[in-house]
Amino acid sequence: MTEHSNAGGDASLTTAGFTAAELAEALEEAFDGEPAEFRVVARQARDLADVGIVAEDRGDPLTTAEIVDNLEDAPAESSVADRWNWWLGALETAYGGYREFEVRAVPTEE
Repeated sequence: MTEHSNAGGDASLTTAGFTAAELAEALEEAFDGEPAEFRVVARQARDLADVGIVAEDRGDPLTTAEIVDNLEDAPAESSVADRWNWWLGALETAYGGYREFEVRAVPTEE
């Protein structure tokens, strides 16, 4: 568990204001890449948003627009997964508790 976990169970869980499919579509519009990569990043982002640590740490809930904007700041030659991990690295440095949401593997599609 991270320092942000709700181990005591006293806070209500609110879900993200976007679906993984909506985010995957936004990522596909903004970046080059493969559908499997967009889906895995979108699932990780949705999990991160559902946990609520971004809202806790930064004061605002995670949105599709914020994710795309932050990923656009990553080095241009980066894949979407690399961009996601780059941004999470910045959040990890600033706040801690973000490593579990990194993309470690993208399934290959056949």
